[in-house]
Amino acid sequence: MFEYDPYAELARLKDFPAMTLTSAEFEHGQPLPKECWGSGMGGADRSPQLSWSGAPEGTRSFALSVFDPDAPTGSGYWHWAVYDIDPSVTSLDPDAGNGAPDSLPGGAVTLPNEARSERYIGSAPPATTGTHRYFYVIDALDVSHLEIAPGSTPAVLGFNRHFHSLGRGILIGTASSD
Repeated sequence: MFEYDPYAELARLKDFPAMTLTSAEFEHGQPLPKECWGSGMGGADRSPQLSWSGAPEGTRSFALSVFDPDAPTGSGYWHWAVYDIDPSVTSLDPDAGNGAPDSLPGGAVTLPNEARSERYIGSAPPATTGTHRYFYVIDALDVSHLEIAPGSTPAVLGFNRHFHSLGRGILIGTASSD
């Protein structure tokens, strides 16, 4: 079976030096904690703790997103998208994506996810769709601010960050309702 990796496809367009992205709550390729699942699936829609390192010289901000390429939509599903994270920030506490005014570091901007809410929404793989992969991705950017219109989609962030990325870290969590 062919497994689609959207970030490997992007790598064909441009090489990004590797950064390290980790979580104290789950290992790469392993199941997400139940708290990080969607509330409709018994979770709490809580973003996991995340830490990153290895940002290249010249990093002026970070962008972070969570994407499920296995969602049965034909275009995947964006769970969270944040940009303009200050370059001095190298970690986020659990539940930093709750949408409260001071939950993220000052200056960080959250875009609407697929549910059109400006917050993290947890995994919710529909029954019979197998195991889904959730790509947590951090990019080090060469600009301190991305010019993105308010209310833009995470795909617009992906387009803009691609042209300003200096490095990228990827952490994959999984979830299955089967």
